[in-house]
Amino acid sequence: MDSSINISSLVKRKKIKITRDNSRVITRAHIPGGVTRINNIINRVLSLSEDEAMEVIQKIYYKFCDRHKNLERQISEHFDKVSEYIPRDIPVSETKKKLLGAYFTMEYSIESAALFNPSMIPHPDQSNVPKGGLRFIMSLRATGEGHISSIVFRSGVIKNNYSFLFDSTSEFVETSEMRHDPHYDSKLFQLKLEDLNAWDETSIRVLEQIPDSFTFQDLKISIGVLHLDPVFNCNDETIRILYWLANSNYTLCFDENSAISERVIFPSSENESRGIEDARFVKFYDENNEAIYRATYTAYNGYSILPQLIETSDFLNFNIITLNGKAVQNKGMALFPRKINGKYVMLSRQDGENNHIMFSDHLHFWHESIIIQEPAKSWEFIQIGNCGSPIEINEGWLVLTHGVGPMRQYSIGAILLDLNDPTKIIARLEEPLLSPNEDEREGYVPNVIYSCGGLIHNNKLIIPYAMSDISSGIATIRVDDLLSCMQHIS
Repeated sequence: MDSSINISSLVKRKKIKITRDNSRVITRAHIPGGVTRINNIINRVLSLSEDEAMEVIQKIYYKFCDRHKNLERQISEHFDKVSEYIPRDIPVSETKKKLLGAYFTMEYSIESAALFNPSMIPHPDQSNVPKGGLRFIMSLRATGEGHISSIVFRSGVIKNNYSFLFDSTSEFVETSEMRHDPHYDSKLFQLKLEDLNAWDETSIRVLEQIPDSFTFQDLKISIGVLHLDPVFNCNDETIRILYWLANSNYTLCFDENSAISERVIFPSSENESRGIEDARFVKFYDENNEAIYRATYTAYNGYSILPQLIETSDFLNFNIITLNGKAVQNKGMALFPRKINGKYVMLSRQDGENNHIMFSDHLHFWHESIIIQEPAKSWEFIQIGNCGSPIEINEGWLVLTHGVGPMRQYSIGAILLDLNDPTKIIARLEEPLLSPNEDEREGYVPNVIYSCGGLIHNNKLIIPYAMSDISSGIATIRVDDLLSCMQHIS
């Protein structure tokens, strides 16, 4: 390490600032609580004449149709959510169905509060990129009313001179309906039930009545048949967990004609109803060197957190998967981009204070972790953790870290792990790589610099980072300069 060099002076902050846009809205079902209130709204709409109903719906279309690509489809879906409250013998015209759907619909501005905690990965389509450039995808945590977080995307190209050209951001944004997995694997489902302490006579009876590869409908039918058995006493808690597990493993499919900035992964399942936080995307290579994109994120239901996994090959279709085991009960999981010595590897922060690492034979199950780094410097005395998935270079695994110091100031540091034994730290920065400057310290959560993962292009480390939990920017540093400033650990 060259002690005469100030590492922060080697970092170049780009002028780019990625900010929230209040006008980007999705539709959500808006169903006031209580059957009586729902019925009152329905009755008021049904009391309108056809002409009155037509006049109201036309005003709605005029005011809102240019804010949503498929407004009519969306309000029809929301009508379906309340149609069960309408007696079957009461005829309802198509106009009033649409109007009812509109009354049970609201707009939601997904990034009205903040747009932060980015990660950056190479785009799966690198065609027609200028020589020496790289097309990228950036994921960000968007937060709106009620502090509900979702995942949104931006894309662009890093030019050979390290300037950034972002694609235009669409004025539209859309969600995708949650679809149950087309087929569940019975053996894997059993392993997850065992891990949840729900493998009992009830779950055994349910699964033995369905195929090894089963559908959600198969599961529902088997549970229904079991409920009809007069001599068997079902465990209601096990039935709840069966449905919860099936609903927590699902697929999202977006329109292939949509721009990537139009796609938002919004909370869909029960365990993420209050937010999807801090996705750490990584391009993962299997043993055959075939790539798939994976991301860990934190699901929050208002009471507890649960790490989840996203898988995608095209950023059009996303598989959402539960992670199981006692070692995945906290935030900040970051998957290594390949197996090491035949095992999956993740960084984590089980205790909220130290940097942990864990290994597993199965991607979905994580049971043990060990501490590899404890707070040692004054800028990280409160806690230390990762800032995204490790990046493989010839010298080792380069890991961006975050440290929390006095006045709850977050800074970004870096460590280098041994390639073959990533439990060993072989070098580290003594001082922060990035700390909030005067232009970055004001925001929703002041004095915070944070990243969910960067990438290396042409020997430069690209660091997308959040500024005080409200907006995001980009910084760069030459990898050689970063390594030269790291203190080697014997």
